[in-house]
Amino acid sequence: MRRLRSGTIGRMNNPMSATILGAGLLGRLLGVTLARAGWQVELLEQAPDPARAGGAARVAAAMLAPLAESAVTEPNVVVMGLYALPRWQALCASLPQPVFFQRNGTLILWHRQDAREAHRFEALLRATAARLGNLPEPEPLHAEQLAQREPAVAGRFAQALYLPGEGQLDGRAALDALLAELHAHGAVVRWGVTTTLAEAATAARASGHWVFDCRGLGAQAEWPADGAAGSGPLRGVRGEVVRLYAPDVTLQRPTRLLHPRYPIYIAPKERHVFVIGATEIEADDRSPASVRSTLELLSAAYAVHPGFAEARILELNTECRPTLPDNLPAVRVRAPRVLQLNGLYRHGYLIAPAVCDAVLQYVQEGHTTLAQQLGLTFVTPEAVTA
Repeated sequence: MRRLRSGTIGRMNNPMSATILGAGLLGRLLGVTLARAGWQVELLEQAPDPARAGGAARVAAAMLAPLAESAVTEPNVVVMGLYALPRWQALCASLPQPVFFQRNGTLILWHRQDAREAHRFEALLRATAARLGNLPEPEPLHAEQLAQREPAVAGRFAQALYLPGEGQLDGRAALDALLAELHAHGAVVRWGVTTTLAEAATAARASGHWVFDCRGLGAQAEWPADGAAGSGPLRGVRGEVVRLYAPDVTLQRPTRLLHPRYPIYIAPKERHVFVIGATEIEADDRSPASVRSTLELLSAAYAVHPGFAEARILELNTECRPTLPDNLPAVRVRAPRVLQLNGLYRHGYLIAPAVCDAVLQYVQEGHTTLAQQLGLTFVTPEAVTA
């Protein structure tokens, strides 16, 4: 792996130029956002090639479900998710390679013995919808309505909730298409380069361009713990995800099965590929998935549709999401023209466009109005010293 050499950064003397550390979801999306605004962009990525870059984003189900997530996250994440949904729709339509995108809503299922959990979940959704005022209401479905909405699960569940307007995309296709868009705009992407924020900032200072640190857990050692909002420690939260090929299963939208101990999600992609996950473990551990969690995931999927019994396991992945103490994202201005973006936790696809737009407003217009509207923590040097 190459270290950053003198001169690797600083070759772009245009004042509207930027070096981005990290070519995962956030780095690529920010790069495209800046490139489309007329910037010259360079990305430095530690992974040796695109197939091994992306971290948690390459594993994630890429669901865009602000109402569903409102039961387990803060209202500002929901606000960012609502903002990002139409942004993703427009972005996917404009990329040079096709990206599967749908807005068929989310289906919430439960077994009879878990009705109490379903009532609790619905109450949380309605409370957040009432608080924010612009969320669609969850729609209760009885057995006949459920059979009409999602025929594949007809006869197996007596009740359900339908969350209208929610969506999903193919995360891997999005990563590839974003990279193609970067190349189309003449962006430079350097693979197998490892550097620190301090090295990048020093190299960039002479040329006067911007540096954006989007390395996720790769920035763990340099994320500040100064007591200000959005400060560290930055930690990893492990997730385990199975990818299946199930030709006997047809689901028309992401489906969540409620359970007090292991609620799961099933995200149907194109060509009968399904991404299934649930587990969240407080550990920065990328070792192989446990037998217990794998059995729970597969058993729960089979309970939703028996066709999963004959599915083929394509992948069984583990990854860690970069997470701050409050489980919320933050942007920090570490020095003039040097920003850190981190802490997207399990909400990377849900909120990344909102974070990128808030950053673009700051660098182009010098204020954080959008960040304030979204509830995104945006820490400037003045806020740290105040």
